[in-house]
Amino acid sequence: MTAAPQHRNNLRVAAIAAGISFSMLGLAYASVPLYRLFCQVTGFGGTTQRADAAPEQASEQTITVRFDANTAASLGWGFHAVQPSLKVRIGEQNMAHYKATNTSGKVSTGSAVFNVTPVSAGAYFNKIQCFCFTEQTLQPGESVDMPVVFFVDPGILSDPDTRAINEITLSYTFYPAGTQKSVSAAPGASEYAN
Repeated sequence: MTAAPQHRNNLRVAAIAAGISFSMLGLAYASVPLYRLFCQVTGFGGTTQRADAAPEQASEQTITVRFDANTAASLGWGFHAVQPSLKVRIGEQNMAHYKATNTSGKVSTGSAVFNVTPVSAGAYFNKIQCFCFTEQTLQPGESVDMPVVFFVDPGILSDPDTRAINEITLSYTFYPAGTQKSVSAAPGASEYAN
């Protein structure tokens, strides 16, 4: 084989290898946003859904929703659910309240991550309004009410994987803004705030 064809073959292999490398690098950067989109669309990993309004017709069946609250110690906040649980009609719009207090001596901003357990219920748990949609800034000593407006989609009753669920836990963990952890205090935690 002469040097010219061998050189062309080497250049072609190098170009293919470089193309594969750049493609893999691009996929690595795209994987987090694509995974986030997948979780939001499917409810995978306990990721809840966002909705504009609850259905017009609610079921007579009820489900208990428990509320859990956690904070990173570095935030300097007290954070708790005002009521530990609510028994709600499936498909009916409801409101739960959390309360946060900045116990530190400085202004601080927190960001909430959340999850729903069991994780299969995430596809049917819909939030209309939530403090987790934006960062929250509290002055020293300030306390605020943080409502969550939600409903459980009636589709939960017809899914063979979820129709036997009688209790859902909605868990939030607040972290200093910009330092969200990939796992919150509850099992199956989602790192993606809606």
